[in-house]
Amino acid sequence: MPSFAAIVERPRRWDVPFDAGMTDEVVARVLTVPPFSAMNPARFPRTVALADIIRNDTALRRYRAGEIVVRESDYGTSAFLILSGQVRVVLAPGLPEAMLGRRSRRRRTFWQILSQAWANSKYPEIRRGGAASPDPRLGQRALSDQTVRVFLQDIPRVLNEHRTVTLGAGEIFGEMAALSRMPRTATVFAETEAELLEIRWQGFRDLMRYDEALRRHVEQLYRERALETYLRSLPLFAKLDDRALQAVMAATEFATFGEYDWSGEYKKLAAQGRAVNEPIIAAEGDYPNGIVLIRAGFARVTQRFGDGERTLNYLGAGGMFGLAEVAHNWRHPDQTRPLQFSLRALGYTHVLLVPTRVLEQVVLPAVPASSLPALVEEPQPVGGDGAWLDFLADNRFLNGTAAMVIDLDRCTRCDDCVRACAATHDNNPRFLRHGPIHGRWMIANACMHCADPVCMIGCPTGAIHRNAFGGQVVINQATCIGCQICALNCPYDAIRMVEIRDEQGRIMVDAEFKPILKATKCDLCATQYVSPACERACPHDALVRINLNRPEPLLEWTHRHHRFAP
Repeated sequence: MPSFAAIVERPRRWDVPFDAGMTDEVVARVLTVPPFSAMNPARFPRTVALADIIRNDTALRRYRAGEIVVRESDYGTSAFLILSGQVRVVLAPGLPEAMLGRRSRRRRTFWQILSQAWANSKYPEIRRGGAASPDPRLGQRALSDQTVRVFLQDIPRVLNEHRTVTLGAGEIFGEMAALSRMPRTATVFAETEAELLEIRWQGFRDLMRYDEALRRHVEQLYRERALETYLRSLPLFAKLDDRALQAVMAATEFATFGEYDWSGEYKKLAAQGRAVNEPIIAAEGDYPNGIVLIRAGFARVTQRFGDGERTLNYLGAGGMFGLAEVAHNWRHPDQTRPLQFSLRALGYTHVLLVPTRVLEQVVLPAVPASSLPALVEEPQPVGGDGAWLDFLADNRFLNGTAAMVIDLDRCTRCDDCVRACAATHDNNPRFLRHGPIHGRWMIANACMHCADPVCMIGCPTGAIHRNAFGGQVVINQATCIGCQICALNCPYDAIRMVEIRDEQGRIMVDAEFKPILKATKCDLCATQYVSPACERACPHDALVRINLNRPEPLLEWTHRHHRFAP
């Protein structure tokens, strides 16, 4: 298991500049502002010069009073440095969903559901009421330089009704979400006119790599704000006293593997028919110098088999790797055992590394002997067709929490699933009954409501978001502006752009007489009392909506179908 320094030390490849407006004059100005003014350019290699990071991986953003910078629960890929002005961070419980451009928290009533049988429109993609225009509670929305600006309508009321914290020039926010691809923990809006430097994750990662002071500062913020809560949630650390836990926190290292924007990279490689690169996090046969905790993303557990490797299992957020070997070596120091498996990043993986030294000195002695075997379960083959696991990983389907799997041998193409979907969505089916096939099984192009929803990254109005009901990824039609960012980000082709109509069936057009587009997708029947409709309507048990974060439920379902084949 490599150290943190070894993990991040890899060649830098410049992508398209983040902002073409970062001229030499602007770069020179930024270099005079802390923390850049305190950085030593000599510590940055020529291929990753400090000035090049600023030129290619940052952008100047100017915000007017009331303008939203980031929203709570959004997924972001950048951090922000305040150059001038002030911003407000809204503390829990946060702003109302509608104010952030999201759906209101209510399900349909019994009579509304019953009336769907005769109230659905005969025209496709009808938008009723305010679904074709912006929600007035969003306040002003203007299009400037192809950038959507969303403003809060009544700042004094927000300040009176919600607890907030003021951040000023020189302060950084959003760094945790950018580095770990976790949801934003708070909404931030400009209190005054403000100038912010947006730093995308690649640049922020490189700044931390070559500037020790920034790395220590960011890691300390992570330890103070998130690490303790996360470790306390794990059985291995839950019963440690405060002093022992502080020792673990102080020794914990942070690392990222793979491509952060893996969805676009995956779609490009898949089209070329080439395997996606999977960086090794820990290699079979190496000495276990610590355990790996998966904080975000996914990793594949493999073992050597003949001239290649076989897939044993997958680990998602909350998964742990390497504890079995560390515990064995601690109990049997004269019979040390290397890592029995390899761990490879799938797409993008953010991990925490807890060194063996602190585990042996602080953690393992505090774990009761009777509890240790349950904590150190070794990865085992999950059974079934090994090619199934490779199919799921190669197509990144293990990201889905509600994937649509169809048994093609049982499916009679009766279309009951499609009709049920249409009946609950105003006669508009929200999925396509085709997709990648493995044997008799098909993963349909229906939204999988991913654990890592890359479709949510970059939505300018917050229209696509996680539903408060059950975490489903849904789209607020009132605030969708048809920018297509979500559809382009989705690696599974589960989001479609459609031309919308008014209640008389006429195609709606904008000021230039171009058809207005909206994004549509499966919402897992989030507003229904019985959901999802597609699964419940199938008369042949040929369709299931299933969580693929772990392969066991799917393999159990497919095994049952093999036993009771038609």
